[in-house]
Amino acid sequence: MKIVALISLPLVLASAPLTQTAPPSDVPRAQLRGLVEDVTQADGYRYQAKDSAGRSMDAAKIIQDGTGSYLAVYHTMRPDGRFHAAIAVSSDLLNWTFAQDFGTGSSQPTITPLSNGGYVTAWEQDPSNHVAVRYYSSRANLLAGSFSRQFDAPRSLSSCAEGTPNIYSVILSPDIDHSVIDIGGHYYANCNVDRQMRAKLTNFSSWSASPQPNFDNALLYWGVQGNIGDRDSVSFKDFPYGLIEGQYEKNHFESWRTFIYDYTTGNADQTSIHTHAGSVAFANPSITKVKTPAGADALLVSLFIPSEGAAGGESGQLIYFRKY
Repeated sequence: MKIVALISLPLVLASAPLTQTAPPSDVPRAQLRGLVEDVTQADGYRYQAKDSAGRSMDAAKIIQDGTGSYLAVYHTMRPDGRFHAAIAVSSDLLNWTFAQDFGTGSSQPTITPLSNGGYVTAWEQDPSNHVAVRYYSSRANLLAGSFSRQFDAPRSLSSCAEGTPNIYSVILSPDIDHSVIDIGGHYYANCNVDRQMRAKLTNFSSWSASPQPNFDNALLYWGVQGNIGDRDSVSFKDFPYGLIEGQYEKNHFESWRTFIYDYTTGNADQTSIHTHAGSVAFANPSITKVKTPAGADALLVSLFIPSEGAAGGESGQLIYFRKY
């Protein structure tokens, strides 16, 4: 009997070439980066910003209030050798009238308006550096420094320091005593370097915080070896982004840089910020969408330029806005 061997041949299927689609947040992130980077094209700017009392407006966070004017919270090193946070008012984003001091040992403040006409502020409070949160029921009470709720957060991630808060959101259900406040911050990891945390303050009475290693990793990817600290967030073209400071070398202030963080992808871009004189170091970033005094949509950016990385008298607080 003749035996015939059957050979099984592999079946080869033609396949279409693989294509990779860029994340939808990539293009708006590039547009945002372009707006942030070029101070020389700003529609308004102020280096070494000071208020009407002559206080430097360091680490300023600026918002637009319900009256159409602008509010800035910031800190200044005072003659007592301590930081004092304060608030000032402006009608043009560049000239600021001092209104109120928030007290000794307060620094790195932030602020957000609420749907009920009130405001929440948060800052880093010393001694025992921690996040302090205050609620003001109205604009008048805010400018008078009269808060109706206060909370000083217990440190849970570091025995040394937690601070540099930003406020992501405040949900009232329906009031401040039934609310959830979403706060970002840093903790002094192993009492060695600042790393990112995120916290919730519930009903103005209960605090929980957790590390944010993925946020840290986005900057570690770029070779940041020092502190990863202050940040702020903004929605741009319907995507959430952040500005965050990263220090390439610990204790080297000239190595501070600002990054754009993409909350959708978890990636970060280092910015290349161009000032009029060519400063290279930038820290304590904040960013807000505002209407200009003329009514145009604009991004308001605030950066602190350390003297070690400053050029041509630009050291100190930089405030600028660009229409988009």
